[in-house]
Amino acid sequence: MLPYKSTHFIGELQTYFTSGEKAVTTLFQHLRSLKIYSNMFRAIDKCNTQYSGKQIFTLLLLFPFFTIKDSSHFNESSVYQLYKCGKDVFYEFLKSTLIEWRKLSYQVTKQLIERARKSFDDSDNQPIRCLIADDTDLPKRGRCFELLSRIFSHVTHTYNYGFKGLFLCYNDGKSVFNLDFSLHGEKGNDPEKPYGLTKKQQKKRFQNTKRAKKSSSQQRVNEYFETKIDNLIAMIRTAIVQDIRFDYLLTDSWFTCFKLINFIVTRKVTHHFLGMVKSDKTKYGYKGKLLTLNQIRDSLKHSTKAKTSKKPNCKFYEVIVDFKGITVKLLFCRMTKKSKWHCLLTTNVALNFEQAFEIYATRWTIEVFFKECKQLLRLGKCEARSFEAQIAATTLCMLQYNLFSLVKRLDAYESLGALFRQTTAETIELTVKERIYLIIIEILTEIAQKTEFELDFLIEYIYAEYQQFTNNKNPKTLSRTA
Repeated sequence: MLPYKSTHFIGELQTYFTSGEKAVTTLFQHLRSLKIYSNMFRAIDKCNTQYSGKQIFTLLLLFPFFTIKDSSHFNESSVYQLYKCGKDVFYEFLKSTLIEWRKLSYQVTKQLIERARKSFDDSDNQPIRCLIADDTDLPKRGRCFELLSRIFSHVTHTYNYGFKGLFLCYNDGKSVFNLDFSLHGEKGNDPEKPYGLTKKQQKKRFQNTKRAKKSSSQQRVNEYFETKIDNLIAMIRTAIVQDIRFDYLLTDSWFTCFKLINFIVTRKVTHHFLGMVKSDKTKYGYKGKLLTLNQIRDSLKHSTKAKTSKKPNCKFYEVIVDFKGITVKLLFCRMTKKSKWHCLLTTNVALNFEQAFEIYATRWTIEVFFKECKQLLRLGKCEARSFEAQIAATTLCMLQYNLFSLVKRLDAYESLGALFRQTTAETIELTVKERIYLIIIEILTEIAQKTEFELDFLIEYIYAEYQQFTNNKNPKTLSRTA
């Protein structure tokens, strides 16, 4: 199937930008060259619709660049004067059960990753590529959203209503691209209030009855009820199938478990795991005994002296142990004498402490991703009640961030926030100009009606007189001749 060849739609949008800003030019250059195949939207395209599925998708993708909060604010934007479609067009698109959002996301993101890879200089060393997994809270204001649940925030230590979003990012050494995600709820321990909702509250939630059993939409719903570890393994498997090559999987202590580590080390292509470990009752084989992390650390304290690392400025121990048949290295460290000991676990036993510390530091980029997406791209702010719309809005936010990430890298911006302000500044100015233009047109329309002139003739006459005036008069001498 050939890609959708029409670039006239994006070309019309690009004409709104006349200052030639580098960021805007780069953004539209990549948008125009993206190969998005028409069969992705064939199921929802109809012969009597004014705009195709790809055109609606492009408009939704560009909402943040034109400072449009959501579909309900589209008619207030400057783009509305060019494409006068109602908000229902976007709502119907978002809640469609026929769009394979994961497939569409990979189709776009892989092209962006390839362009970022080509931007490396020949002199650059081979970067360390990492997959980073983490979850975040996506709270909601109401309680009528489909599959809504009561979730516990580990940041604020409070309960909210919303979703838990599990995300998988790819870091190529310079930029971060989001690959995949899934939305989850928390069932809780109260059998009378599953997912923190009473029976009355559960009945008030929106329910989509038009979802086919074998559709990709139903698959997303099935993921909601699966564990995060199972979903994460499925995401990593999909990334490998999509030919995303990585050296390390980075996680925090919540995701570090035998099931995930075993999956990583049993792949045909060599991958390694690197993650923080909890000081719990899990036991590791050390010197012929099964010991917990605390017991292993106490044993190291009595037998050897802690090493000092100048780069992270901390004390550390490193030891190779057996974890249920898998050989792993444990790296204990602490910054000061009074601080707690932390432990990193890696399946690469040849990795030294400073290398492990430097690689694991890149895990923080997913926290930056969460912050910037929530502050700039309205991650989790979609107010549509259907679960399909929540999946669609989150996917669009991912792709918007990936576009920003590529433009930021190619144009060497210091931060994504600076790039966001750069690209939206002109659209804000454009919106003001658009409103002034509409006021002038409204005034000219009233004059044309009272003088019985046609509006087009009146505009052409004023423009011709203005051109003659500017050609014959020097603005500097106007005050003298007046």
